[in-house]
Amino acid sequence: MSRDPLGQLTAEIESCRACPRLVAWREAVAREKRAAFRDDNYWGRPVAGFGDPAARVLVLGLAPAAHGGNRTGRVFTGDRSGDWLFAAMHRAGFANQPTSVARDDGLVLTDAYVAAAVRCAPPDNKPTRDERNQCLPYFVRELDLLEHVRVIVTLGAFAYEALWTVLRDDDVPLPRPRPKFGHGVEVPTSRATIVGCFHPSQQNTFTGKLTEPMLDAVFTRARELVS
Repeated sequence: MSRDPLGQLTAEIESCRACPRLVAWREAVAREKRAAFRDDNYWGRPVAGFGDPAARVLVLGLAPAAHGGNRTGRVFTGDRSGDWLFAAMHRAGFANQPTSVARDDGLVLTDAYVAAAVRCAPPDNKPTRDERNQCLPYFVRELDLLEHVRVIVTLGAFAYEALWTVLRDDDVPLPRPRPKFGHGVEVPTSRATIVGCFHPSQQNTFTGKLTEPMLDAVFTRARELVS
């Protein structure tokens, strides 16, 4: 048995080729690149979660960005969504620095872990339901290994629904009907308290749907829930 089960899982995720459409897309993006990153060596593979193995707070996103995680090899690293996310986590004491630009930039998470429901960058940021379901077993295993997690922040409705599917299939008692996703919504469960948060995408941050105080409130609440 591996002495580092999270490391073993990471290796499995990073070598996955289960979804032909996603494999083709992520590799095409890595070859063609964006002009601003033409000198970068794109990762072009699935992106595993990362953070503190003893984390009590788990942040679940949708999928790596084509020119963010798919380029850098770390989720929310090197894109505008990550700029917002890690700045907020830094203000709340979960990250040692407010920015994340590369896998080796020194970012360290304390009491927090960040992952995505789908591990490959999807076209138009829209994985199919089948692709999501193909990928979710990795998150199931990740969640099992992160045994100290007590709060799960879901960034967007897609992550909220994915988490709900995982908990339901694990026979975790859940309220019926399912509470509608919304920013700041809280759903206590026997596994962890779910906290909804609008995704820090440019679509939300540029329009003011998500503001820094709103994002800070989510992580302040997460901190309160594990205190």
